[in-house]
Amino acid sequence: MNAQRLDKWLWAVRVFRTRSLASDACRAGSVSVNAQPAKPSRDVRAGEMITVRQGLVLRTLRVVAVPRSRMGPKLVGEYCCDLTPPEEWEKARAQRVQQFLAREKGSGRPTKRDRRLLDRLLE
Repeated sequence: MNAQRLDKWLWAVRVFRTRSLASDACRAGSVSVNAQPAKPSRDVRAGEMITVRQGLVLRTLRVVAVPRSRMGPKLVGEYCCDLTPPEEWEKARAQRVQQFLAREKGSGRPTKRDRRLLDRLLE
């Protein structure tokens, strides 16, 4: 096997939790292969570059090989190389912290427990 459907490859290397989520992302235009928008049925071969928009993060993956089926997380490195810059992951981490720190208007002052959680998070 030297080629596989894009949605199946994204699912097999654990970029998406389900194959239908991978297909939906392809249809929405969040996935491109070699800087070209890609349909879920497009064949993927070794050496191609895949970019996937997942929330704020723009992941860049290089296809190393095509797996027969979905594999465990430890084996993913044999089939793809993650070239995502650290700045992309930092954007997602900052957004997560920002959401946690945001409080609803009118909810009052943070309680002692809230304060301790915030202090632990910011350490």
